[in-house]
Parts: sequence; structure tokens; C-alpha cells
Amino acid sequence: MAATDLAAPCIRWGRLVRLDVVAVAVALATWAATMAASGQSADTRARSIAATCANCHGTGGVSVGDLPSLAGKPREEIVRAMQEFKSGARPATIMNQLAKGYTDEQIEALAGWFAAQKAPK
Repeated sequence: MAATDLAAPCIRWGRLVRLDVVAVAVALATWAATMAASGQSADTRARSIAATCANCHGTGGVSVGDLPSLAGKPREEIVRAMQEFKSGARPATIMNQLAKGYTDEQIEALAGWFAAQKAPK
């Protein structure tokens, strides 16, 4: 068997892989556009983003542990803290990494949502 016989499937496979990557990218872009145009309210989007904080800061932003509750905190305070975590200006164990995953718009949305919630007693 010649070396070119072995290389041919690899070349075809390489093209196939590139096409799969392109297909996935197109599918994700289509999904994102569909979600943006789905008529989902700003509050629903904000609530969905804020839900990612529930594992540590409690359902609805009301913590049952040692971590601070976010419910009822001023929007500006949450935005400032998240931006400081994101930039690394505020020391943390995990929030520095988590904050980097949010866009400024998402931070504004989740901060507004938590600010609108009832603060814990």
C-alpha cells in the first residue's frame, strides 16, 4: 500500500472535520439569533442570567450560607463588584473567573434583577 493511499482518507477526514466545525458555528449563531428574536422579555433574560448565581448565592439571590445574599442589594453595588471581580481588582477565590464569563450587558441585567428582589430579613 502506498503512502498516498493512506493519506487520502486523512485529507478527506480533515475536510469533513472542518465542515463539521463550520456547521456547528452556523448552528450556534442561528440559535443565538433565534433566542434574541424569540420575544423573550428583558426580565426573563435577566432572571435566566441571575439563575446562574443560585448555587452559591441562593435561589432568588437569598443565601442560606456564609456567602452574601444578592437580593435587594443596590444595582450599582453589584455592577461595581462584578466589574472589580472581572478586572481582577477585587480579590476572590472563584468570582474572578466567573465574572470574566459575563458581558457588561449581562452584568447590568443580573444586577438589575437582583436589585429588584426582596432583600432577606
